[in-house]
Amino acid sequence: EAREAAAGGEIPVVMSGDGLVGQVGGVLAGGDTPLGIVPGGRGNDLARVLGIPTDPAGAVGVIAAGAARRIDVGEVDGHRFLGITSCGFDSEANRIANEAELISGNLVYAYAALRALAGWRPARFTVTIDGQVHEFSGYTVAAANNKAYGGGMFLAPDARLDDGKLDIVMTGDVGKLKFLANLPKVFKGAHVDNEEVTVLRGAEVEIAADREFAVYSDGDHLADLPVKLRVLPRALGVIAPPPSE
Repeated sequence: EAREAAAGGEIPVVMSGDGLVGQVGGVLAGGDTPLGIVPGGRGNDLARVLGIPTDPAGAVGVIAAGAARRIDVGEVDGHRFLGITSCGFDSEANRIANEAELISGNLVYAYAALRALAGWRPARFTVTIDGQVHEFSGYTVAAANNKAYGGGMFLAPDARLDDGKLDIVMTGDVGKLKFLANLPKVFKGAHVDNEEVTVLRGAEVEIAADREFAVYSDGDHLADLPVKLRVLPRALGVIAPPPSE
């Protein structure tokens, strides 16, 4: 339907969460037709970072104004995404969050993290960023096009939507109590100041691990390790206020 709208000269507008927004944005990537967004999910992190109001009237006002900007699109094994793709500890947390039916709003992410932490054991990751190999034991590898996920968790606080790079956030091994204590810092992006967190940047990334992990992007299961990721620079137009940065 998005392709048909674009072909007919219409502007596709998605009223949903980050997962569906990413799917439709991936379809439109590479074309000139911009995407309109009315936040309607649990996280709404792309809209948050783009400065699109969470209330429908405000979001529609932005669409009516019609100003568009270009953003990068990520790709993992051919599946496109706009936000953050992650695996490891995040694989377990995403699975639990998606299965939680009785918890609403952002509380589901805190619940999922606690449940995942209870049964977690460190994994060994091999991450190749623009040809440079990095190996470590720990929790998570995330490739961030957007700086936030999970309803305002600023996992990659310095990530930019239009720089042609992914911010690769690697969380190394640390005791569960310290990991738990650092978790709230993610909401301000302050967790990256800890020695167990490494942030690098690249356009082409390969991720593998010593055991199987599902790879999630904005709540959707897109692939399974090992995977290859790349960036499609400024491939998508989105209707949003001008960037403040």
